Amino acid sequence: MLATAESCTGGLIAGAITEVPGSSDVFDRGFVTYSNAAKREMLGVENQTLEAHGAVSEEVAAEMAKGALARSEATLAVSVTGIAGPGGSEHKPEGRVCFGLAWDQFVITETVEFGAIGRSAVRQATVNRALRLMIAKLSPQ
Repeated sequence: MLATAESCTGGLIAGAITEVPGSSDVFDRGFVTYSNAAKREMLGVENQTLEAHGAVSEEVAAEMAKGALARSEATLAVSVTGIAGPGGSEHKPEGRVCFGLAWDQFVITETVEFGAIGRSAVRQATVNRALRLMIAKLSPQ
């Protein structure tokens, strides 16, 4: 079973999964946690983590993925948090997205710099990357 915890994609990953007929056999739920309050309340992201690292960080992505796993029937959860644009800053530029993948007692994270390719393109690239991460984890090694 799969779960998603999404910020910058606003539910697009869950939407892509549920676009496939029969997805109810493998998809449990999606959390859209656009605000920091939603990340805290729905996923248990620690306020200290948000303050220390900011919402767009691997630390927050890890807590989001672990929270989605703990608050669902899923055995694999993916999370995304990023800056789709327009805008950004010198330290957190437009197109930066942090990913988390959690299963059992494990969590992995990564940051991808998609660049200032436009809001829609960043969001679609994020969906594609998240789906590839889940497929890679579920594929026989």
